[in-house]
Amino acid sequence: MQSAQKIPRAAEPSPAPCDADAFEALVAPYEGRLYALCLRLTGNPEDARDAMQDGMLRLWRGMAGFAGRASFATWAYRVMTNTCLDALRRKGARPAASLDALAGAGFDPPTTAPGPHAALEARERQARVRRALLQLPPDARAAITLRDVQGLAYEDVAQALGVSLGTAKSRIHRARQTVAKALRADGELFGGGCVQRGEGGNAQ
Repeated sequence: MQSAQKIPRAAEPSPAPCDADAFEALVAPYEGRLYALCLRLTGNPEDARDAMQDGMLRLWRGMAGFAGRASFATWAYRVMTNTCLDALRRKGARPAASLDALAGAGFDPPTTAPGPHAALEARERQARVRRALLQLPPDARAAITLRDVQGLAYEDVAQALGVSLGTAKSRIHRARQTVAKALRADGELFGGGCVQRGEGGNAQ
């Protein structure tokens, strides 16, 4: 998992809504991370592409009202997260796990043991974690994805979700507990190695 990081508050250009080139330059550094977020939340590349397209349109239309109260990155995460959650609610169902499609955007627990057997086991652990995440309710999945996959600080997760800091921490904590419980049930792969991270990011 990535370590928590504060989203940079460096000055960012504020393109006029009609300035397509400036908008593209502003969004470009975040496109990969935003697509990874959509893929993680929707669970399959087709829905992720649709959400990404819809989210980009929302960002474009919302530039006129973006007042710079948060960084552009935080605002973009919020818009894209809400777009994905709206799409999931419209479907009325949790996404199906597309493990191959998620392979490049998921948890990557490291392994220090050499050899093909260790690599195969590591891939299986990653697949089990992704399955556990996709069983979470959308709001919980969004919270833990922003914190533990995208590496955002708690304050930025709260802003991206539009909730209080306490609510964000609570959602992340409950999501971690649920995922940990699901993984502990798999004693063969996670019997002794499934840990829960505390609010400071340390294993408990």
